Amino acid sequence: MFNLANPPAGFIENPFPHYDDLLQNSPVTPQPDGSFLITKHADLNAIYRDTTLYISDKKQAFAPKFGEGSPLFEHHTTSLVFNDPPLHTRVRRIMTGALTPKALARMEPGLIATVDTLLDEMPQAPDLIENFASTIPIQIIGNLLDIPMQERAPLRDWSLAILGALEPTLTQDQLAGGHRAVSEFKSYLQDLIARRRRAPGDPDTDVLTRLITGDASGQLTEIELIQNCIFILNAGHETTTNLIGNGLALLHDHPDQKALLLSDFTHIDTAVEEVLRLRSPNQFGNRETTAKVSIGGQEIAPQTNLHLCIGAANRDPEVFDRPTEFDITRRPNRHLAFAGGPHVCVGLTLARMEGRIAIERFLRRYPNYTLSEQRTAGGRIRFHGYTALPARLCSA
Repeated sequence: MFNLANPPAGFIENPFPHYDDLLQNSPVTPQPDGSFLITKHADLNAIYRDTTLYISDKKQAFAPKFGEGSPLFEHHTTSLVFNDPPLHTRVRRIMTGALTPKALARMEPGLIATVDTLLDEMPQAPDLIENFASTIPIQIIGNLLDIPMQERAPLRDWSLAILGALEPTLTQDQLAGGHRAVSEFKSYLQDLIARRRRAPGDPDTDVLTRLITGDASGQLTEIELIQNCIFILNAGHETTTNLIGNGLALLHDHPDQKALLLSDFTHIDTAVEEVLRLRSPNQFGNRETTAKVSIGGQEIAPQTNLHLCIGAANRDPEVFDRPTEFDITRRPNRHLAFAGGPHVCVGLTLARMEGRIAIERFLRRYPNYTLSEQRTAGGRIRFHGYTALPARLCSA
């Protein structure tokens, strides 16, 4: 039986054949720790939309994993993604107000300038993760929170360490690194928030000022404010890095699809959606049952942790024609890369915009790029991407 905490050899690098097997033979798989692995698109979609039987609160699961009261426990039980109403509703409403279509339109010229500067400065033998994909979301989220440019250097490492602690199993070094990252980031934000209170920014463009100010329902507590600033970085950093890196890798590995896109960039939006489907940057979500439920004929007890396998659901043959093929013109494309229901990713439009602009402008500048065989998989189960993507560039 498939065990997510001890997956078979090669799973991290290429989980997709295992997903296909689970979809066909065991779409609801009990795990040794009493949790269940869910893979079918219809099941995930139903779970995401039912906030009565399935909740996002993870205090019960995270207390033994991180230690109750520890830095990681405080962060992951206070941030938006692992909370339910009323906190989720309040924080999400404040964030959504800063990511309106009008606000995103104002951000687009700055995003284009950031991407073009990276392309101008890119060496002929770059690492497309280090020199491109990972830098874009750090700068965009830094701009959202109006973090001074000279203070952004630690953000990527903090984010990787905190998100890495969500893996099914952790070493002591990974656990300690995650706790340290939360503590250091928290200390930095306490100082940044104090500065912003003294000199507020424009709440239409500065999400930190908006979070500090609150809305008609009130203000966030200091801990809620700090931990959701950390969440904004984490939610938009590694996932967007993976979207851009996975997109450039898929297009390189499917030259017919790259040629189609180069011949007609009106396909860029559907191309981004297909990258999100076939190589979902975030492979897993989680919910906890509040009552006895039945999924796929399995009776599941209350307070049971469910691992929602987005990466498998997005290959479900009951939903997607030719699900293992990369087709940049695919329509419809009802993928769950951004989850669904009330917890659908609050930054999904921004992520799509980053992916669209980054991939299109890279291809226009370097249409004949090649990737080295030394590309390095991300080494994570929950998040799927690359830590290194060495390339050679050629503009013509």
